[in-house]
Amino acid sequence: MIEEYRFGFIAIDGKNYNHDVEVRSFEGRVSEVLAWQRKESHIIDADDIKRAVEQNPDTIIIGTGESGMAEVTERAKETTESKGIKLIIDITEQAVKTFNIISKDSLEEEGEQNKAIGLFHLTC
Repeated sequence: MIEEYRFGFIAIDGKNYNHDVEVRSFEGRVSEVLAWQRKESHIIDADDIKRAVEQNPDTIIIGTGESGMAEVTERAKETTESKGIKLIIDITEQAVKTFNIISKDSLEEEGEQNKAIGLFHLTC
């Protein structure tokens, strides 16, 4: 899971990243970490979350930066809603905690587990 977050840095399963990341948690564990880029630095639009939406997760958690400077557009919110994907938006520190809780709870569940994707902006 995500071990640490601080401005400009995130540690996931023993690996360190200094760029924004897309973290996929399937079957209660991190299955993949990808670089995450947006067309505009502090605007998160539907195109910026398209790759995550295409994975058809149950939940997408967006971290909007240390002070929440990144803004999620209505179009992005509508995209997840139209696909039946739960969307959680918070400052990155809190979003990381939420991601870990959802992933841990999923690991402890019996039967079908929650597929979660975290999109984390690490600065601002």
